[in-house]
Amino acid sequence: MGEIEELIRRARKTQNGFLDLQRAGDEVVARHQPEESLRVAKTLFRSEAYQARCIAVFILGRLARQSKVSLRFLRSHVSRDPDWRVQEILAKAFDRYCADRGYGDALPTIRGWLEDSSPNVRRAVTEGLRIWTSRPYFQDHPEMAIRLLSRLRSDASEYVRRSVGNALRDISKKHGEEVAAELESWDVSEQPVLQTYRLASRLLKRKGG
Repeated sequence: MGEIEELIRRARKTQNGFLDLQRAGDEVVARHQPEESLRVAKTLFRSEAYQARCIAVFILGRLARQSKVSLRFLRSHVSRDPDWRVQEILAKAFDRYCADRGYGDALPTIRGWLEDSSPNVRRAVTEGLRIWTSRPYFQDHPEMAIRLLSRLRSDASEYVRRSVGNALRDISKKHGEEVAAELESWDVSEQPVLQTYRLASRLLKRKGG
């Protein structure tokens, strides 16, 4: 049995969770040169099995720091996958890219993805970096995380707005004053903004009694 067939067979055994799929992706990257790992990932991504496509995305996330082709593939192809589980791994892959590059150095890419026309690309950032202020750079610059997320408070996608609101809520656990100050500037007369506001302010309201 060839490597691809063996990976797909192994992948199909995973019905819950992603740990073994991530492990399989790590093993591919450890076994091969980057060019061959990319070939394996692209082949797996054509599989009907979502689990195999998840392995592909884990591989691409590992390669993205050194491979512009891998990063572009994540943005242009993986974001179109209809399976929500693949989109969850896209978020993890983007976070892996940012961690490998350095979150501060990755800011131009973070901004670019947040401005993408695809809600899956935007959510890969808002969801992938959660909790943002537990990440290097954003630990020291929580205001930057709050500012970047807040730009999407009226996003056309509810899927993205929920991710933004939940991320700001998480940040408010340690940076409540900064989040509260940002929320005070929002015009909550717009329904999409109000929805994000309610999620983002949930813990602040509890703290305030």
